Amino acid sequence: PLLESSIEPSESDHKKYTPLEQQVVDLKNKYRDVLLMVEVGYRFRFFGKDAEIAAKVLGIYAHVDRNFLTASVPTFRLNVYVRRLVSAGYKVGVVKQTETAAIKAHGSNRVGPFGRGLSALYTKATLEAAEDVGGKEEGCGAESNYLVSVVEKVLDVSGLVSNFGGANVRIGIVGVEISTGDVVYGEFDDGVMRSGLEAVVLSLAPAELLLGQPLSKQTEKLLMAYAGPASNVRLELASCDCFKDGGALEDVMSLYEKMVEDNLADNVNQLAEATEQRNSIQGVLNMPDLALQALALTIRHLKQFGFERILCCGASFRSLSSRLEMNLSANTLQQLEILRNNSDGSETGSLLGVMNHTLTTYGSRLLRHWVTHPLCDRNMITARLDAVSEIALSMGSYKGSQSIVEIEGGDSDATIMQPELSCLLSSVLTFLGRSPDIQRGITRIFHRTATPSEVLSSPLSCYCAC
Repeated sequence: PLLESSIEPSESDHKKYTPLEQQVVDLKNKYRDVLLMVEVGYRFRFFGKDAEIAAKVLGIYAHVDRNFLTASVPTFRLNVYVRRLVSAGYKVGVVKQTETAAIKAHGSNRVGPFGRGLSALYTKATLEAAEDVGGKEEGCGAESNYLVSVVEKVLDVSGLVSNFGGANVRIGIVGVEISTGDVVYGEFDDGVMRSGLEAVVLSLAPAELLLGQPLSKQTEKLLMAYAGPASNVRLELASCDCFKDGGALEDVMSLYEKMVEDNLADNVNQLAEATEQRNSIQGVLNMPDLALQALALTIRHLKQFGFERILCCGASFRSLSSRLEMNLSANTLQQLEILRNNSDGSETGSLLGVMNHTLTTYGSRLLRHWVTHPLCDRNMITARLDAVSEIALSMGSYKGSQSIVEIEGGDSDATIMQPELSCLLSSVLTFLGRSPDIQRGITRIFHRTATPSEVLSSPLSCYCAC
């Protein structure tokens, strides 16, 4: 549920606020759906309803100070506390001081409070790509955290668009994994049970849902049930009225035009970037109308975090429907316990939990996609089985002996030691198993949020050195 406003309008009539409290009131009125962490000295403080939530989620003490309930955490633990709040399903905003003591002493605001402003926003879907607190391997970082946007049109019995009812609808979906760059989209007709929508939601397991209003009661009921209190899935509503009469295409094209201008200004790899942009634009023009609206809705949402550029990479787009893969129904995913067991809803004991012996985080994400989207082509199934069998045998023969190869020609008794292919492959896989999430590391470099220490500690630096 969205955060309630900490400040009631009637309170400002009879309460006298300190300068800091007045700053909090103004910030809270501006960002009503955000849990604010306000930097005060060497601590981040919570106020009002935010302090009550922080005390419950973080296990810290909250007390009344002047006009508000307040709680605080040390600044050097920002990464830990932001992750805990985000994992609980909240949208967290960090408010930092915008001036130092020296600047304040020589400025016009020498007698007032330190200037403060919102410096960063974090949600479960954007945390791993974010600056300062992203790029870690703890908490929600090991999971796929899709942001899924849903829009729909109501259809009548004949399949035509209708303005009433809601039994039969046409749904447009765009799902974005901001930390890996994966983008899925699709448009399909769905019945009163919304089985198609339910299958997509269960397969992607989104961390955030962005609902384009208006939606039918059946669709809202399904998505609200998925984003229940026990799921920690964040839900946000947005209006789609602005996307009528070509507004969605205009929004999307403005983003691509801006990207072209930025590439020309940078004057780096202009030809390759221009080719990629043309392919991306062509792919957007071929998208169905409702999927395009969902894409425009996603772009508007990601602009507040600064991650909209990820939607300009046309190579990362893939359709929900494919002739090479099966789309399992929601009933199949639930009854066969493919992703979650039916006892407590966890992954333990499910088909994915039993099969998942991957060494890397990105390998685990790929296996999840394989399990939920079985192949239809027999030759591709055989090729995948052979590849997995080769890897399994290689890992089993990690301590295998080296073969001796004689040097051809003459009567020389000289020999060389050549390691077996399986031993080499096993060594590479073992090395990758100890490496960080390379896929997310590359995406963080794309978002320009990667730190120098991340780049130096990444296997990419070793590859570049070689």
